[in-house]
Amino acid sequence: MDNNAPTIENDQSHQKVEYLDKIYDLALNGINGISEPLDKLVNDYVRQYGRTEKAIDKMVSSQRLKVTTTGFVTGLGGLLTLPIAIPVDLGSSLYIEMRMIAAIASLRGYDIHHDQVRTLIYACMVGNALGDVIKQAGIKTATQLTVKKLMPKLTREVIVKINKAVGFRLLTKGGTQGLINAGKFVPVIGGVIGGGYNYAEVSIYAKWAKAMFNENA
Repeated sequence: MDNNAPTIENDQSHQKVEYLDKIYDLALNGINGISEPLDKLVNDYVRQYGRTEKAIDKMVSSQRLKVTTTGFVTGLGGLLTLPIAIPVDLGSSLYIEMRMIAAIASLRGYDIHHDQVRTLIYACMVGNALGDVIKQAGIKTATQLTVKKLMPKLTREVIVKINKAVGFRLLTKGGTQGLINAGKFVPVIGGVIGGGYNYAEVSIYAKWAKAMFNENA
């Protein structure tokens, strides 16, 4: 028996990571007619407040207001082309969460195009399960889960393990109700995020991101 032969489980894990990567690319590049490139968003806050905690807090407040009062347009277009079934509201919320966390990392001076930083941005999206994901990847966790402590341990192999663990947790948390085939999803003009994505959740992810990308830790 060929132990290196592809399995259904491995194939699904690969698809989930690929899906996260697509969302991340859109989070950085923006969506035409919906959201601006992340670099421009970050630069706007830097011009007003510098690379300060005030800039981060203002940005997070803006994201919370967006998702709790007006909702978010779910026209993700080419993003939803992989053969993975997820709730439509989950895809939209992942986009906003990832974009906000990446903005925090960027405001703290980290290169959000770097593979290691990208992986730690993904890791922040599992919230309270962050420590478990890090352990699952084979890293002995420290008292503080920060970029400076984790970066030296992020080998290519560890990055792959973390990405797979995050993808599994995020893209299966919606359960089986209300699933759609992502390959058949078409862009829509607007819509609101449901499924429990609310003000409190945005605050939780922001807290983890600020702790992870803490320059002084």
